[in-house]
Amino acid sequence: MDRERPKPPQDAMTVRRLRLGIGSVGISLPVVLIVGHLIVTRRPTLLDSLSGYYHTQMRDIFVGAMCAVGVFLISYRYRRLDDMLGTVAGVLAIVVALFPTTMGAPAGTVSAADRATGMVHQAAAAALFLLLAVFCLFLFTRPDRAGAPPGRAANRFYRACGMLILVAVGLALASTALPADVRHTVKPVLWCETVAVLAFGAAWVARSEALFAASRPPEGAPEAGREAAPAPS
Repeated sequence: MDRERPKPPQDAMTVRRLRLGIGSVGISLPVVLIVGHLIVTRRPTLLDSLSGYYHTQMRDIFVGAMCAVGVFLISYRYRRLDDMLGTVAGVLAIVVALFPTTMGAPAGTVSAADRATGMVHQAAAAALFLLLAVFCLFLFTRPDRAGAPPGRAANRFYRACGMLILVAVGLALASTALPADVRHTVKPVLWCETVAVLAFGAAWVARSEALFAASRPPEGAPEAGREAAPAPS
């Protein structure tokens, strides 16, 4: 009878689930918002940004997804630096959810208080994306807690995701200099945000699987928490 393959330690499985949850929400969010809005309105229209879907029937999905990412990030525990940056990123994600952007708001409904809230949203979103790029570029490329470094292909993938996030954020900021009619037609902020969110989600999913594989004990190894049988005298 084949022996059951030893399971990874429980803490590794928990971290893996948190990373997988963060990444899965990130990957699915742009698709759900854009496709869901098209289905609900029955019109082939796109908004100027992902955050703008707050002002549509997709508000609950946007707020719920961002709060879920925030809770996942705050709950994320791996190493001290990861924990600190994850907590800050989680708080920023919740701020993004609860302080809506003015982009996409109905015309004539934006007050001075709304504009101040929108500035908080933009600052929190930019800081959140920068922190997620830091995870991809510097934290995911380090050796794990057992000292095993990621493979070269994995590091290239993490760095590519981090660079995509930085480039997307830079282009989104630069696009504010474009004429308003061009921005409404091309929708550069929407596409830049989508690329950044997909890159962040893909990196977290990939890292969750790499951690899970690295933490699995080899065949024949004693299970975590169980002492190996003593050698015969």
